[in-house]
Amino acid sequence: MAKAKKISAKKSSKTIRKKHTAAAKTVKKSTARKTSLNKKLLTTKKTKYGKKSTMVKSGRRKKETEIIEVESSAAARAKALEKIKGYSKKDLEHFRTIIIERQNEIIEQLQNLKDQMMDPTTGEYINENSPYSLHMAEQGTDAMEREKTFLYAQRENKFLGYLEEALKRIDAGTYGICIECIEKPQHLCETCPLIPKARLEAVPHSQLCLPIKQKQEKK
Repeated sequence: MAKAKKISAKKSSKTIRKKHTAAAKTVKKSTARKTSLNKKLLTTKKTKYGKKSTMVKSGRRKKETEIIEVESSAAARAKALEKIKGYSKKDLEHFRTIIIERQNEIIEQLQNLKDQMMDPTTGEYINENSPYSLHMAEQGTDAMEREKTFLYAQRENKFLGYLEEALKRIDAGTYGICIECIEKPQHLCETCPLIPKARLEAVPHSQLCLPIKQKQEKK
């Protein structure tokens, strides 16, 4: 009996040891897995943030390069403008008169359009609920006419802005110089780099001579 008890005790102790050993191995494996996962996560984070920082740096460099290019281009254009002899003061005043006359014409036209769109009885703009167009077909026609008027007014307002910019160029002494021929005159017209007078009288806000404008439109 005593021997049997000793044998069973040895067996149970061996079983316990095996269980402990297996448990220890499992713990080691799980710890190793966690460690490798942590390493992977750290590597991924470093790579991810490394890429982001690299992208940010490259973006900044690109912007800085673009700014430098713009500044150098502006400086080169300014130097080229200094060498160009523009139109005389007399010519510039002639163009100023033409521009101001055009501005006054457009302002008068816009006022007429405004008056047409206004109901004289109420002093408000005519809309689709106006009593002057009770029939559905007439309402459609009125709506179309109003849209045309609005688009025309929008275009004329834009034109006014162009004319205002042209007056600023007269004050700056750069009016009438073709912007494509400042640095490298292309000699597509006789007065290059100046835009011919006839074109400026017809299109006073123009910044391109006719041949270059036609070339751009073909593209």
